[in-house]
Amino acid sequence: MNNVAVIDYGMGNLHSVAKAMESLGSDVRVEVTSDAARILAADRIIFPGVGAIRDCMAEIRRLGVDAIVSDALMQGKPVLAICVGMQALMDSSEENGRVNCLGLLPGSVKRFGGEHSLLDADGQRLKVPHMGWNCVRQKTSHPLWHNIADDSRFYFVHSYYVAPDDSSQVAGITEYGHDFAAALNKDSLFAVQFHPEKSQHCGLQLLNNFLHWDGKL
Repeated sequence: MNNVAVIDYGMGNLHSVAKAMESLGSDVRVEVTSDAARILAADRIIFPGVGAIRDCMAEIRRLGVDAIVSDALMQGKPVLAICVGMQALMDSSEENGRVNCLGLLPGSVKRFGGEHSLLDADGQRLKVPHMGWNCVRQKTSHPLWHNIADDSRFYFVHSYYVAPDDSSQVAGITEYGHDFAAALNKDSLFAVQFHPEKSQHCGLQLLNNFLHWDGKL
């Protein structure tokens, strides 16, 4: 049995992620929980999230999710962070004035249109949030990209994007007015700005790859 823990800290579309994982096979057991012992006992962990980063970080710290994620990564356990879960890994976010995040990956979270004119190729202003399907250019040959063609389309919904300090941690790039990091990887951690559970075939393939990843590169 492949045991997957989806971290429940009261923020995020948890059950759609859980359902997507459960659809991948009868040998998959998914538990949505905030219990540290149960999360760390799982074979792999999903760290999801939607909503305002200040509220997310308050709940992450109240429930001790910061320590759970750190412990899992120290153990080399595969961790997949999604959307705001990815943003929470960084040092800080511009959202809500400024919010200190977990600092597990060096870098910050910036608002679209803050430093760059957000224009498409025809010079037309792009809307914020970035919502809908967009291509992801793979920057590494990471196991989670297995059987996913380069420039495949994934589903995004976000107003802020991650700006990592270390470009070697960028696993995928998407363009929306300018290039931004759509996926990051470090050791047993893989983080995506898009929603794999809403990304049809390619998203399910990525989740299936995560199910079979041992956390090693």
